Amino acid sequence: MTLQHISTTRRAFLAGSGLVIGFALTPRMPALAAVTGVQAGGDDALAMLNTFVKIGNDDTVTVLSKHIEFGQGPFTGLATLVAEELDADWGQMRAVHSPADDKVYANLAFGVQGTGGSSSIANSYQQFRKAGATARAMLVAAAADEWKVPAGEIIVEKGRIRHSGTGKESGFGAFASKAAAIAPPAEVSLKDPEKFVLIGQELPKLDTVSKTNGAAIFTLDVIPDNLLVAVVAHPDHFGATVRSFDDSQARKVTGVIDVKQMAQGVAVYAEHTYAALKGRSLLKVDWDLSEAETRSSEELAADYANTAKENGLSAASKGDVDRAFAGEGLETLEAEVVFPFLAHAPMEPLDAVFMKAPDGSLDVYTGAQFPGMDKTVAAKAVGLDPSKVRINTQITGGSFGRRAQFGSPYMQEAAAVFAATDQSRPVKHMWTREDDIRGGYYRPMYLHRMRGAIDKNGQIVAWDQTIVGQSIMGKADLDETSVEGAANLPYNVANLRVMSHNVKLAVPPLWWRSVGHTHTGFAVETFLDELLQKVGKDPVEGRLALLTEDPRYAGVLRRAAEIANWGAKPAEGRQRGVALVKSFGTYVGQIVEISVASDGAPRVHKVWCAVDCGVAINPNVVKAQMEGGIGYGLGAVLFDAVTLGKGGAIVQSNFHDYRSIRINEMPDVEVAVITSAAAPTGVGEPGVPPVGPAVANAWRRLTGNPVRSLPIVSASTS
Repeated sequence: MTLQHISTTRRAFLAGSGLVIGFALTPRMPALAAVTGVQAGGDDALAMLNTFVKIGNDDTVTVLSKHIEFGQGPFTGLATLVAEELDADWGQMRAVHSPADDKVYANLAFGVQGTGGSSSIANSYQQFRKAGATARAMLVAAAADEWKVPAGEIIVEKGRIRHSGTGKESGFGAFASKAAAIAPPAEVSLKDPEKFVLIGQELPKLDTVSKTNGAAIFTLDVIPDNLLVAVVAHPDHFGATVRSFDDSQARKVTGVIDVKQMAQGVAVYAEHTYAALKGRSLLKVDWDLSEAETRSSEELAADYANTAKENGLSAASKGDVDRAFAGEGLETLEAEVVFPFLAHAPMEPLDAVFMKAPDGSLDVYTGAQFPGMDKTVAAKAVGLDPSKVRINTQITGGSFGRRAQFGSPYMQEAAAVFAATDQSRPVKHMWTREDDIRGGYYRPMYLHRMRGAIDKNGQIVAWDQTIVGQSIMGKADLDETSVEGAANLPYNVANLRVMSHNVKLAVPPLWWRSVGHTHTGFAVETFLDELLQKVGKDPVEGRLALLTEDPRYAGVLRRAAEIANWGAKPAEGRQRGVALVKSFGTYVGQIVEISVASDGAPRVHKVWCAVDCGVAINPNVVKAQMEGGIGYGLGAVLFDAVTLGKGGAIVQSNFHDYRSIRINEMPDVEVAVITSAAAPTGVGEPGVPPVGPAVANAWRRLTGNPVRSLPIVSASTS
């Protein structure tokens, strides 16, 4: 069985095989071409110096990324760490996905291979620097042996190895094979950060060119010969199952090969995508709703509000909240904020290609956020030992948490679809945009009920907060992801109480970019801002007065205020808002400037953002992630909600009613990266949480209307 060729000449590795894959140029339909079973040689040979570094005879250095690249920058970041300690030139660096191996390529924060929690750089900082330093030491040892000179006299700089005494000089490739045969040193010394050459520089991202010229290969581009395309009809209600179905009309569509019932719905197999989708549209499915969620979003909100009146699980307790509220001469404020379900809506919906090899082993091509988990699920479905399954991780058009699921339910569906065939033909399992928006695994719906008390001196003396929503972790006791950012309130309040309620729904929940901070950051920052306004305190100075313990909070807030020229009067008809959120160890302060658009909704003109993420490996990537996070978060708080209509049916289906922010709606963004010597923390998610409350705070100060439900646009224009 062969695979069609792709339109590029670059090299890559077939994950799990250790073989170099050759690619040939074809100007027509791009699809993967894997040359398997033949050892590559000559200029294409790469020597494996350690788990993460391969060096080619042409001097290229290829870093094996244990983290999936879906736009957040690990290819570039991890390659920078290796290149720094290897003393490589940036022009010779490459990166590919590593094989799937939960032991060798484990995320040190998780214990298994996986990408999430903004952990890619944080958990790899020392590991990949050591990999680079080890490779350097092995190259030096090989050169010293070849040239018969002391290793201490050899200099490595910008990808060249030289001996000043003899004038001998070489690239890495000449010694790659010899170095690979040398036992690596047990310990290596890492550079003093003051001597960094590449870390901290705005290096160009390794994947930018291929993604902008069309050469990059995503799972949708993987088109094996004799491919079947499969799509699954899913119910409109979460928890519904197939009672019966009529496929007579679907089978009449030219190109439809088969129709099969699956646990998840009804699968249609066809020769091409059009036939598969057409066939699916003609299915008549009778869905059993006996175990389905049949409440509407409005009914759920009412149930949540009743639940919030009861005592919940204790998340934080400091001082005596009830006694503080009973004090005399207090001003109090109450607020209830409802957060809707949110879909992840990445540009590339879920997809996977399954293909049996001649030896009976299985290749799976997919954007695998947790490849080891996907491998286990695929192996079980097809009846193979996991050692016979290769997960070939592809670069992916976004995820925002969508591809990181307990038990890999998407892979369960895709593998079951393949296993239901005779497995003689490759199968591409695809979700459409509608499948993606309506597919569940949402950021859960939440309700926050808040009370605050201010004394005659303008001090916040009591804070009482109750959070109601599903447990993302599936816990019966306290789920820290529901209360993070609230239970560890950064502001100095003498009397604090935070409670949480876990509710049970048929709607499957999942983390969404920045997890609990998506709602706790909004609730905390808008409620605090309203309290500060109530006593006439400046939003920046009022926050600074309450930040008495961790100076990094105050640092980003002051920096954001500085670049925004805080205190200067906004233009007529405009107002500014502030928010400050720490998530995943990274501190972000944001200030926005807004006006009222002609349709009565907020128009965001400018966002000033300050970020402290410890050592910034590549400030260019940090800024890009802040900009992307701001755009993503802004689109969500302004426009997005997945709602359940009357009877519990899903309402939204595509970008016309669950839309991303348009390019003409994207504000100007200015990012300041704080110089820091602290250990690096993540940047993939922390840009998201502050933008929503900053906009809501500006909106309230501009219009007098506090935001009590999201999205802001529908709430403000309805």
